[in-house]
Amino acid sequence: MTVFRIGSGAGYSGDRIDPARDLAERGQLDALVFECLAERTISLAQLRRSADPDAGFDPLLEARMRAVLPACVAQGVTIITNMGAANPLAAGKAVLDVARELGLSRLRVAVVTGDDVLPWMLAHDVPLMDSDQSVRSLDGRLISANAYLGADALLPALQASADVVITGRVADPALFLAPLMFHFGWAADDWQRLGQGIVVGHLLECAAQVSGGYIADPGFVDVPRLDEVGFPLAEVQVDGRCVITKLAGTGGRVDRLTCTAQLLYELEDPARYLQPDVVADFSGVHLTEVGPDRVQVEGASGHPRPDQLKVTLGYRDGFIGEGQISYAGPGARARGELALSVLERRLQRLGLQTLEHRAELIGVNAMHGPGLGTDREPYEVRVRLAARTPTRVLAEQVGQEVEALYLNGPAGGGGVTMSVREVVAVASALIPREAVVCECEILEL
Repeated sequence: MTVFRIGSGAGYSGDRIDPARDLAERGQLDALVFECLAERTISLAQLRRSADPDAGFDPLLEARMRAVLPACVAQGVTIITNMGAANPLAAGKAVLDVARELGLSRLRVAVVTGDDVLPWMLAHDVPLMDSDQSVRSLDGRLISANAYLGADALLPALQASADVVITGRVADPALFLAPLMFHFGWAADDWQRLGQGIVVGHLLECAAQVSGGYIADPGFVDVPRLDEVGFPLAEVQVDGRCVITKLAGTGGRVDRLTCTAQLLYELEDPARYLQPDVVADFSGVHLTEVGPDRVQVEGASGHPRPDQLKVTLGYRDGFIGEGQISYAGPGARARGELALSVLERRLQRLGLQTLEHRAELIGVNAMHGPGLGTDREPYEVRVRLAARTPTRVLAEQVGQEVEALYLNGPAGGGGVTMSVREVVAVASALIPREAVVCECEILEL
């Protein structure tokens, strides 16, 4: 049972591609994981799939596969990703198309499905989490319902010797836990090792966040060569202990501070981090710097897994209309404030003042409100008006009112932008495990 080397190829859907290529080529990896789903991503992907049955997977899937497939196939690196989003099967077929394009002679792709539980949700009414409403309150507006699968759903794909594993919604750390369970033979009730595997996944799941990207703050937390920050990898032992590191020669930093920041990321209760496979306990985790850009991680544990699975529900929730305009030079702030005053009165005249809206000066009070920035006289400001509306027509009016400031004053406005976007909101619910039925389909060249 040798050390297992697992790398993070992406921390979100739009992440950089070249660090992943570097990991594939130089990382001497056993597995490369691309974690690319956020809460609303699948709902947006479902909208794309509704317009095109062959769409609905991550838009950068093919570009990522072109970048890493040659090295991964040559070196026997297993690729695991949730870039299947709302259409894992189409994603799997797209990976085979890329392999043909690259002239690869063979490729085995496993497509894992079962996270889409929309039919079950439409047939059952369950309470929404953090709400006094139930799923029925979303009738007519529900777009998607996806359960967070665990590592157990991915194991059949790995047992089938897949080169690439494509999934939809899977708990982020489970993408990393599954290959560890498969390689080391960890049992599904070995709570201590599963807890340690979850901490490995949690530290790697956001890619450069743990190798210095998100912590950079000049003069306080300096990060070298941020333009070429390296994505992280973990060297994992059979008992789950690991070293978090990055490739030599890449930018960024991996140390106790960066690992602590990522360990606490999105963590409500360190002693009870609920995952589909285990309730992980991070309260005893120890981080030790054992060399430059090398942090040893040990001490995680776990408890029996929850009886239910979390489901993210995506639903339509109106529109947001927005308009922006800039003012610069002497008196820029005063003209910007006059513009905001005009816009507030225009909303009243149009009967839109009751809409939920924000009117602010970017560069003065957009981030922290009127309490800060009152003593500043900026050279330039940007007026922003945004409102949530029930219809697209009303949302368009918001931007039109900002554009009208061109000729209706105040003086010197320019650079108007307008946008309307449909709001896809998310809610959460819990469902019994037996409501989720997973399948694994093998596609081959």
